[in-house]
Amino acid sequence: MSELLRIILFASLLLTPATGFSRQVVDQAGRAVEVPDEITRIVSLAPSITEVVFSLGRQDLLKGATLYSDDPPEARELPRVGSYVQLDIEKIVALRPDLCLAIKDGNPLHTIKRIESLGIPVYVVNPRSLEGIIEMISGLGDILGAGDLAAKITGDMRVRIAKVREKLSGEIDRPRVFFQIDAAPIVSAGRDTFIHELIVTAGGINLAADAGTAYPKFSWEDILVFRPEVAIVASMAGGFSVEELRSGWQKWPQLPAVKDNRLHVVEANLVDRPTPRLVDGLEAFAAIIHPELFGGEPDD
Repeated sequence: MSELLRIILFASLLLTPATGFSRQVVDQAGRAVEVPDEITRIVSLAPSITEVVFSLGRQDLLKGATLYSDDPPEARELPRVGSYVQLDIEKIVALRPDLCLAIKDGNPLHTIKRIESLGIPVYVVNPRSLEGIIEMISGLGDILGAGDLAAKITGDMRVRIAKVREKLSGEIDRPRVFFQIDAAPIVSAGRDTFIHELIVTAGGINLAADAGTAYPKFSWEDILVFRPEVAIVASMAGGFSVEELRSGWQKWPQLPAVKDNRLHVVEANLVDRPTPRLVDGLEAFAAIIHPELFGGEPDD
């Protein structure tokens, strides 16, 4: 431990009020965590967690967050503690949290253990699916004293997901879908991703499902072989404008998705973070993939 970190830790211990009461909870990583009964200072270690805390109305507890914690806009005002993959331990300790909220798929395990070794409890979330997101919101609602609002949010999510599934419950045609995350190189989403779940739940076939990796790379030659019937592109993929992203596909008029005008650009923030907004992404995908069942395609 550096001398500076020792000083910061000692000062934080002097300034942080000790309630003397705690309870044990099990986080989404299956770990038993002692959390204070009265939580007053939280540091969020991932942008998605920051967004969920705001959605639960407990932003008053947030004292720090990672880079790119930008939704809602008020989150941009929080002190930064590095990126979620490169956390700044000294900045975290200096904020005197009585609880850190971490994400298993992103925050390095050795960093989590270091924070805990300094006497700061860490609750880890691990949302790997729509159901996992619902469980995460319920768990955070419980420990942050926002159980009622969490139940309302998750109840609404379940109802909306069920409505999509109900409309697709019969015999349907499942079009071949290619989702583009990045443009140079072309990156898609494989089986073990939220995007794959959205495509399948929305009634499509994910052409990148069997690529063997979560975020596989493809060439235009690969896509010509795939012959996608629907192409969905994340907005600002690779820093390109909507017009540039569209023009990249329109160079290949022989592709069914281009020929049949089934090329769509969607807001990246609908699908890139495990938050309640992922249900908005599911509904958008359903309208794009099956406009005949969901009242037409959304505007791009």
